[in-house]
Amino acid sequence: MIPLIQLRHLERVYPLARGENFYVLRDLTLDVEEGDFVSVMGPSGAGKSTLLHILGMHDHGWTGEYYLDETAVHRLKGKERNQLRNEQIGFVFQQYHLLDDLTVYENLDIPLSYRRYSKSERAALVADTLDRFQIVGKKDLYPRQLSGGQQQLVGVARAIIAKPKLLLADEPTGNLHSSQGEQIMELFQQLNNDGVTIIQVTHSEKNAGYGKRVIQLRDGWIVK
Repeated sequence: MIPLIQLRHLERVYPLARGENFYVLRDLTLDVEEGDFVSVMGPSGAGKSTLLHILGMHDHGWTGEYYLDETAVHRLKGKERNQLRNEQIGFVFQQYHLLDDLTVYENLDIPLSYRRYSKSERAALVADTLDRFQIVGKKDLYPRQLSGGQQQLVGVARAIIAKPKLLLADEPTGNLHSSQGEQIMELFQQLNNDGVTIIQVTHSEKNAGYGKRVIQLRDGWIVK
């Protein structure tokens, strides 16, 4: 089977003064199979978040080849990348990034608005997701009325509501207490068991242990 993600000789370089370059990622080649759960680890400045932003198509200043589900991302124009990202990728952030002026229900509805769902289909998906994550009672609350753990739970629900093939998570438990973090990681493991491909950036050995394999980055290189 062809991997869900194929990276070939990926590099991210920032020009410095006097013609010098700073390499954030160097000659990175990587395959991620559909259904994998990969933890990306390494010291600060190793290129972990940069890799995640490239995979999520938020960073376009890289060179090399990137295939997502056999689509050559490196050949797509900006609008085409945006469409592919909205259709195939969900994001979970350390800072939650919920919209403060929208309710939980409305935050969950936002990703569906980028896709071709009817109003009734969107309502059904939101209702199913609220039930699945056991947050029906929170649907009319605003993010400021939720605890950090509850906000991250909504963030995960929002990320997967449109059934993306790939879930990207950047330090998803970084702002949570240990028990809340465990709840989120157990949820990730359950989602992965259900077939969602997950790539997370983490400094936590414990969180990395929930996945199927670990990739170590150091100075922009894959070292393990």
